[in-house]
Amino acid sequence: MTVKLADTHIHLEQYEPEQASRMLREFQEEGGEFVVAVSMNLESARRTERLAMQAPGLVRPAYGFHPEQPLPTPEEEEALFAWMEARAAAAGREAAEPQVSAAAAPAALSRAEEAAASALGSSPAAAPRMAAVGEVGLPYYSRLEAAERGETLDEAGYVRLLERFVIFAARHDLPIVLHAVYEDADTACDLLERHGIRRAHFHWFKGSPAAVERMITNGYFVSFTPDLLYEEEIRELACRYPDTLVMSETDGPWPFEGPFAGRGTHPSMTADVCREWARLRGIDESTARTLLLDNARRFYAPFQD
Repeated sequence: MTVKLADTHIHLEQYEPEQASRMLREFQEEGGEFVVAVSMNLESARRTERLAMQAPGLVRPAYGFHPEQPLPTPEEEEALFAWMEARAAAAGREAAEPQVSAAAAPAALSRAEEAAASALGSSPAAAPRMAAVGEVGLPYYSRLEAAERGETLDEAGYVRLLERFVIFAARHDLPIVLHAVYEDADTACDLLERHGIRRAHFHWFKGSPAAVERMITNGYFVSFTPDLLYEEEIRELACRYPDTLVMSETDGPWPFEGPFAGRGTHPSMTADVCREWARLRGIDESTARTLLLDNARRFYAPFQD
């Protein structure tokens, strides 16, 4: 099979470093073109960036705050946004002024950006280009767990934080990678529409028919994990969502069931996703790979290796 693959959502920094390096080598050997490595918080983003520096182009880093965890403190939030701002600003200067050297570029950093760079121990101007804002979103599963305990979650705080990420993505013209399922998808769409976001990627999406139609109308992308092989809800979505707005992912190291039970999640499992999507859509596997890869390339088009 000559058509390559893309894993558009993986928590690469959650693997042991040696394991991540081995998986990336194997993924390339099996036809992998790139992975989008998302982050959970600032420490996670730092680890993601280091992995991206070791494999430029192959690992495309996204930075954010995963919503299925307690909200960050104000200090943690400001530190994360300052760190992200430094990377987005450095990437913007690189695109606008490619003649400026990495050594000269940091002179234009703000104090907040310099502090963020210092905290990392390297200049953001020398870091890999920020591919997207993510993973960000709303705490659907944490809210359910809190309700089962008879507790309530600070939903307003999560919505406020998500809007800040949406505004950040809009200001820097970056894609945004979303964890927003079921009724949370409506809130996410409200924010995306309010701030004119077009490049939104709803990973491992589940939601109502109305939400699906709204997302299709807005041109938002979804991506399918290996559970496409055995989850009926996901299979139905795959048959319904336009073939120009879908991508493959693994969400590794999240484990899967069915034919993947007992196996560690590997980016090469995107080949299984492509194969099953081809069956569901009634097309050959090579065509499916081409469509899914072209969609991933197009969605992350502004990223430069």
